[in-house]
Amino acid sequence: MSCLEANTAPRREDRLGTCIEFGGLVGDIAAPFCEGCLKNRHRAFSQGTICQLLPALAILTSLRDTAVIVHGAVGCGGAVHSLGASVRLGQWRSGDKNPKGALWLSTNLNERDVTQGGEEKLRKAILESDRRYRPAAIVVLSTCVPGIIGDDIDGVANGLRDQVSAALLPIHCEGFKTKVMATAYDAIFHSFLRYVVDGRDETRFPIYDADAAIAVESIRRKRLVNLMNVSSMTGPDQNELIRLLNKLGLEVNMLPCDAHPDAFRLAPFASLSVGVCPTHDDYFMGYLEEKFGVPFVGKQMPIGIENTGTWLRHVASRLGLESTAERIIAAEESELRTALAPLLPRLKGKTAMLSAGEIRTLSTAVLLQELGMEILAVRPYHYDEFGAAEIERLTEINPDIRLNVATAQPFEAVNIINRAKPDLYIGHNSDNVWAAKCGAAIMPIYGTNAIYSGYSGAYDIARRIHRHLANTSFNEKLSKNVRQPYRESWYAENPYKYIKGGELSA
Repeated sequence: MSCLEANTAPRREDRLGTCIEFGGLVGDIAAPFCEGCLKNRHRAFSQGTICQLLPALAILTSLRDTAVIVHGAVGCGGAVHSLGASVRLGQWRSGDKNPKGALWLSTNLNERDVTQGGEEKLRKAILESDRRYRPAAIVVLSTCVPGIIGDDIDGVANGLRDQVSAALLPIHCEGFKTKVMATAYDAIFHSFLRYVVDGRDETRFPIYDADAAIAVESIRRKRLVNLMNVSSMTGPDQNELIRLLNKLGLEVNMLPCDAHPDAFRLAPFASLSVGVCPTHDDYFMGYLEEKFGVPFVGKQMPIGIENTGTWLRHVASRLGLESTAERIIAAEESELRTALAPLLPRLKGKTAMLSAGEIRTLSTAVLLQELGMEILAVRPYHYDEFGAAEIERLTEINPDIRLNVATAQPFEAVNIINRAKPDLYIGHNSDNVWAAKCGAAIMPIYGTNAIYSGYSGAYDIARRIHRHLANTSFNEKLSKNVRQPYRESWYAENPYKYIKGGELSA
C-alpha cells in the first residue's frame, strides 16, 4: 500500500468510489455502482451530515495511556463531552478501577492564529502533554482550520520526537476534505501504521532464559488473532466475540478501541486478523497482510444467525479448525433457536426500517428477516463494494426494499418513514427521534451497553424488539401531538428529488 508514503490517507471517494447519495430500491444500486455512475452524484440540498472528525474522536479518546490533542478551534473537541461515559466504561472494562475518562486537549486556535499560524501552539501543547501526563502515545488530530491555513502538523511532530517520551501520531481528519465520515478510520490506521506498527517486538520476551521464552511465545502466537473492534461495539459485544474465538482455542489481541498502543505493535505477529466490519477494518488488515504476511478475514459483520456462522467458518478455514467450528455453530444455533421460539410469534410479519453505518444497517436488516420480519427500507450512511454481498442478499429477499444512501439527511428519512409507515425503526438516536415523531416504535441500532453481535446478540435483539412492540402507544400519541419542521407538501414530493440523478422509484 504505497499510500503510506504520503502523510495522509486517501479519501474513500477516491480509494473505493464510495457513494453517499442514492435513492431507489435495493435492486437498483449494484449496476450503476459497478459502472462507476454513482461517484459524481450530489445533493442540491443537504440537511445535516457527519464530519469525519467525530468517529475519529470516538476511537482515539478510547485508547488507553494516550493523550489526544485536537488541533483547531476549541469547539471541534466539543463532541468528546458526549463520549465521556463510554470512554470511562471502556477503561473500567480494561481493568482500570478508577477510570478518568477521555484525556484530550485543544490548541484553541483563534482568529489571530488563522492569520499567523497555529504551529507554535501545537508545539507547546505536545510538550505540555508529555510533561504533564507521560502517556505512551500523543495523537495530534488536525481539524479544518489548520488544514486550510496550512499548519504542518507532521513537521511539528517530527521535530519533537527526540524531545518527548511518547510516540507522536499526527492524524489528518479535516472535515472539509471528504464527505464520507468512514475516511476517519483510514486516517487513524494510516498514522498508526506509519509510526507504531514496525514489526519489532523485542519487549514481548522476558530477559531471563530468552531461548525458552521465544519458543513459548512462538507457539502462543500461532494461536493469536487480531480482533478488530469498532467504536459502535459495546463491552458485551466484544465479550461475545472473544467467547466464540476462545471456543476455537484462539487468543485475542483486540484493537483499536479501548486498546493500548502496544496492541498495534503486537498486531504484525498474529497468525490472523479478524475483522467485524470491512468498512472499518480493510485499510489496516490489508496492510498487515501486504507488509507482514498476516492474512485476514471479515467480509461480513457477525450480526445475525447466518452471518455469525459464516464469520466463524471463515476464521476456522484459515487456521485448520473447520470441524471444531462446525460443532460450535451447531450447538450455538440449536440453543439460540430454542430461546427464540417464544419471541418469534410477535415479530412475525412486523415491518421495519433501518438506518446507520453501511454494514451494520444491512447486516441487521438480514437478521430481522431471519426473525420473520419484513424489511421496508434501509438507509446506510454510505455504500461501497463492502456492502455488495448484503445488498445482494436483501435483493434476493425482496428487490423492492427501499434504499436511501444518506449520511443523516433527516428530511429524506421522514419522507420515507411517512410513506413506508414501519412498525419499527432501528437507527442512531439522532435518526430515531424523527421516527418516534412519525409514530413508529424505535430501538437503538447499537450502544446502550446492550449486545448486538454473535449468537447472544441475535437473541438480545429479538428480545428487545419483542419488548418494544408490546406497547407502541407512546410514539403513536407523540406523532399526533408534535409538529414536524416540514411542510405537508414535502411528503407528497419524491424523497430523492434533491439527489442529482436520483429520480427513481419512491
